[in-house]
Amino acid sequence: MSLRALRTLQAIARHGSFAGAGKAVGLTQSAVSLQVKALEEEFGAALFDRSRRLPVLTEAGRIVVARSAEVLALYDDIAAALGDERSLAGRLRVGAVQTALAGVLPDALVALNRAHPRVRVSVSVGLSAEMAEKVAAGELDAALTTEPVRPYPAGLVWTPLYRDRFWLFAPPGQARRSARDLLAELPFIRFDSKAWAGRVIDRELRRMRVEVHEEMVLDSQDIILRMVEKGLGVAVLAVSDEIFAGLKLTCLPFGEPQLIRNIVLLERQDRRGGRLAVALAEAVKSAKATASPPVRKQPKAAPRPRPRRSSP
Repeated sequence: MSLRALRTLQAIARHGSFAGAGKAVGLTQSAVSLQVKALEEEFGAALFDRSRRLPVLTEAGRIVVARSAEVLALYDDIAAALGDERSLAGRLRVGAVQTALAGVLPDALVALNRAHPRVRVSVSVGLSAEMAEKVAAGELDAALTTEPVRPYPAGLVWTPLYRDRFWLFAPPGQARRSARDLLAELPFIRFDSKAWAGRVIDRELRRMRVEVHEEMVLDSQDIILRMVEKGLGVAVLAVSDEIFAGLKLTCLPFGEPQLIRNIVLLERQDRRGGRLAVALAEAVKSAKATASPPVRKQPKAAPRPRPRRSSP
């Protein structure tokens, strides 16, 4: 039995003649007759009463026409189902670090909505460590976080998305001073040390053997940058290139070599986010590739003046 023969049978029932059906499906009248004969042999029953001038469906023929319409509809629905596969539907509960929300995530969500308008994404903000706990507990389907720093909850997996770089931020006009001098001399505004990025910063400060004068501990990068802008101290933060490029503060690379952090899509091992999380990850990567501007170069620190030798 062929689908084409079933479509021909539907055309005969619709047009009332073999000739009319042949024109509709692009076959000769004799080819239509051969397809009908093949179906009758397949089902072991006459489908048309040939004693009349125009073909009239028999009882068996009416049954086959009705059931074949269902078969063809199911077959045609496969393409629609594949379309639904490409156009996803459902709700995804996502957490995100502040830099992702201030940077690439909004553009990624716009692109995701255009590609999959039936997907609903709810977003919450928090520290990476907090969101890892929520993902592990099933309160979030996925989260854009810093790559986990031990210890972290068991049963988590992650997909790399992009990288942020660590910078020392100081008030304007300090670009010719070294990062070490600024950290040692100006008040230090600390990013919450409970955050994974905060642990990385503390480890590098210890490696540098720099003793900072801690004045504030805050968990909002926007507030920290505002404090620095007001001249209240210096801070070390990991930010996206597109955010960094728009800042008018003194920005010096932090770490030797400059430290980076990987931003990942964090999920449980059972992949609760499924195909929705995969689509979000691809949208984030695409938005990042489109949005990231070249990072402006920092002026080099001025060389120390050499003492002049007195003339003999």
